[in-house]
Amino acid sequence: MNFGASRASAIEKLNRFVEQNLLEYSRLRNFDYGPKNRSNISCLSPYITHGVISELEVIKKSLSKFSFLKNEKFIQEVLWRIYWKGWLELRPNVWTDYLNELKKIREEFKENTNYKNAIEGNTSIKCFNEWVNELKENNYLHNHTRMWFASIWIFSLELPWQLGAEFFMKHLYDGDAAANTLGWRWVAGIQTQGKNYLAREWNIKKFTNNRFNNIKLNENAPPKTSNKTYSASKLEFNNPQSFQKKNLLIFENSLSFEITDLKDQGFKKIFVISNKNENRAIELSEKVIKFKSLLIEDQKKRLKEKSINCEIIDLSEVRTLSQDSYGLYPTVGENLDYINTNNLNIEFLYRKLDQFSWQYCNKGFFFFIYYIPKIISTFN
Repeated sequence: MNFGASRASAIEKLNRFVEQNLLEYSRLRNFDYGPKNRSNISCLSPYITHGVISELEVIKKSLSKFSFLKNEKFIQEVLWRIYWKGWLELRPNVWTDYLNELKKIREEFKENTNYKNAIEGNTSIKCFNEWVNELKENNYLHNHTRMWFASIWIFSLELPWQLGAEFFMKHLYDGDAAANTLGWRWVAGIQTQGKNYLAREWNIKKFTNNRFNNIKLNENAPPKTSNKTYSASKLEFNNPQSFQKKNLLIFENSLSFEITDLKDQGFKKIFVISNKNENRAIELSEKVIKFKSLLIEDQKKRLKEKSINCEIIDLSEVRTLSQDSYGLYPTVGENLDYINTNNLNIEFLYRKLDQFSWQYCNKGFFFFIYYIPKIISTFN
């Protein structure tokens, strides 16, 4: 698999998928044919996660080829990440509690043999071992495989979901605080209380085209439990009525400023923020850090080509600019944690798509689905 670290690579991948493979997406999307054959899925998530291309770009491109009815399942999958982000924005303590739990569990399991075997791909479950190696090598897994992986981790290997979520964040190019954390919670059975996801041998065999056999799993495990409940907060995500002449801070989730709602505001200077491992609660692999760095460099290059004054700085330098800068909202996660922990006074700016969509994220995804046509018509 190849993920070129540039907007040009993202656009090329999007165009190729829409022209050649989108028509069969609904029928074939659940099949994992292996890392050498990903033509049945878009593989755009690493770019969407970093804002290199936007959800609206992807949706508009797909609708230029096929009708909404033919595209519906693909569009739903594209908007899942917006839903997860909105859900977490309304309940940010879910992320905070996860990190606190992870810190404690990480210490408890640092010498655990079962855990060490799992992250080295040295278990008795062959398919799981292959997926561990695939994740480390390609920094990507098929979505269906992520569900199987998490289920095996939690219910067959009997490891804490928090450590599995950390392992994904460490290695995935599309690692995202909302989608990753909430996805693992869902598999465990605590996102939708009492409803877990169990990987089953017949399902893995069917949707991998019988690449794996003799898969011994715990297919009857009860869901995990949690005594914590989270109510949606009533938050507002408003932009100022008028803009002052300030700098703009861009974080790693918004790496295509030139296509944002704010591209014509005339900011004094744009600072693109690089966040290395020193300021992260979850240490990322060298390959993931490198991927982010290259995407940031590509954003700088594109801004320079448009004669926009810009500079790449480290997250730790933001404190010297916070009083005179707006910030494109980084969403709940590591960058926002650093800003809040250091009490930096940054006025955030929000995407119109998020402002509109997040009002429908206070309940389950099936509630959100009902409003997808309204979301699309508002921005199309």
